[in-house]
Amino acid sequence: MFQLNALVRPNIQSLQPYQSARDDFKSDEGFFYDANENPYGHLNRYPDPRQNTLKETLSSLKNIPRNNIFIGNGSDEAIDILIRIFCCPNKDKIIICPPTYGMYKVSAHINHIDIITVPLTETFELNIPRLMTYGHLNNDSQVKLIFLCSPNNPTGNSLNNIDTILKSFKGIVVIDEAYIDFSNKTSYSQRLNEFPNMVVLQTLSKAWGMAAARIGIAMASEDVISFMNNIKPPYNISKLNQVAALKALQNTQRFQKQIDTILKQKQWLCNQLSQIKCITKIHPSDANFILVETIDANRIYNYLILLKIIVRNRNSEIKNCLRITVGTPHENKIFINALKKFK
Repeated sequence: MFQLNALVRPNIQSLQPYQSARDDFKSDEGFFYDANENPYGHLNRYPDPRQNTLKETLSSLKNIPRNNIFIGNGSDEAIDILIRIFCCPNKDKIIICPPTYGMYKVSAHINHIDIITVPLTETFELNIPRLMTYGHLNNDSQVKLIFLCSPNNPTGNSLNNIDTILKSFKGIVVIDEAYIDFSNKTSYSQRLNEFPNMVVLQTLSKAWGMAAARIGIAMASEDVISFMNNIKPPYNISKLNQVAALKALQNTQRFQKQIDTILKQKQWLCNQLSQIKCITKIHPSDANFILVETIDANRIYNYLILLKIIVRNRNSEIKNCLRITVGTPHENKIFINALKKFK
């Protein structure tokens, strides 16, 4: 039986969280002498520290109870907080499966947490036999978290066999779904009741076009969310960003139209790239980007830079590969025409 408290650091379990002025008094009406705010100005009051209105909107949109939602300053804050909740410095470990999102590794290093690396297979799938030899899969109590990015960044594919990990791993399985809105896969957030050891990460940065607002979302059991709320900064999401997020989330028609356009343009790009000689392979993608193998990633990358066309060079992780984000139709035509002229 899964026991959350057995995984949480003792000092986090006993932590008395900071109580902000807006935690003590939650109404918007009254004369406020409690938070040492300037009584003048348009943005003089602290924002809602619990982002309740935004959580209500997300709850309705994603069919998840509000108490199962955490909002962070981007998904990166949620990643860092999860490591701090469960991993003791110089003692505990996490598992990552590269090539994958780089902040799992960075956050672990910042918190002085050891990393077990289990690379994806040649087809960018989870190496289940090898994963089964690590962590709680093999009763190693020092391995607390495993991070799985699906659809995966930078490869673009959705990972198979995640259920196998969820059922076998006795620690916390973090499924990063930053690109899920571009996929036809069902979000694991709809299975929270099935897996109490699961945390699902999403974001408004990608499909919702809100990268500048830094709105990350974690969905998990109420107990996990409670620990996350306890250790986050008191006002981690500004009022400006909360308002911007609410405005974006109200326009679901615009959101779906943009998704449809991006997916059509991705298919167009794939068709065009398949006819270009310097591209040797196009990997399947469930995201808003395409990973391609080339004859010489470094040379092509530098050639495009001279034309002020910036792609992501992933040669250091995946030999001769470039990651190409889907742009507007106009941008995509310029990119393809430039690539056709590469020699």
